[in-house]
Amino acid sequence: MKNETLRKLKHMRLPAFAEAYQKQVENEIEYQSLSFHERLTLLADAEFDSRHNNNILRLINNAKLANSSAFMQNIEYLPDRRLNRDLLESLADNEYIRQALNVILIGATGSGKTYIANALGVNACRAGYRTRYIRLPELFSEFEVARIQGKYQQMMKQYRKYSLLILDEFLLIPTNDTEQRDLLELMEIRCGESSTILCSQFLPEGWHERLGGSALADSILDRVIPSAYTMVIEGDVSMRKRKRTIRE
Repeated sequence: MKNETLRKLKHMRLPAFAEAYQKQVENEIEYQSLSFHERLTLLADAEFDSRHNNNILRLINNAKLANSSAFMQNIEYLPDRRLNRDLLESLADNEYIRQALNVILIGATGSGKTYIANALGVNACRAGYRTRYIRLPELFSEFEVARIQGKYQQMMKQYRKYSLLILDEFLLIPTNDTEQRDLLELMEIRCGESSTILCSQFLPEGWHERLGGSALADSILDRVIPSAYTMVIEGDVSMRKRKRTIRE
């Protein structure tokens, strides 16, 4: 009878419930003092926790983060970096996502902006938000392929669904007219609906020129900057070099 119950639980796709049930069966003396309700609660909690953790892992995997092991608690607040701790700690509650606000991280190569962005991404996934990380040059390539395959609008709809989109290497390379139009379309469908993190080596003041300096640039920036928190990461030594020095 117990084996049949286990079989049914697994057939109903309740593996964690089944495993916890089997544990109770095999250790009956340990659970004798608990009421039926208490024992049932333990079984339900086991299944709920398992599904919750699996969902988080699935969200992190689908986010395609550059560093899925990045965590807010591991951000290094070294004096020369002058990180805004108050801002980062406030972002940790994901209120900016609920309000569909953006985040701009500015810093030189190796400054750690990608790590911080990925830590925010992991944090969002753990809260149940659909997230996606991608380098801007790679995104433009995806748009071009989708255009050729006749799947451009389908791709745009997909990017609209992400509660948090992380665009790394933002405007590292000056954009052409097609890329500017793609970026405007993307920002238009996400503006006021979802959040975007932009990692760039250049201050927002220089973005207009790198976006062609036209009315398109005005339109893109108007959908990004007014609703964004901005943090500049300083420091003369890159985080990669610091890590190599520590290991040596």
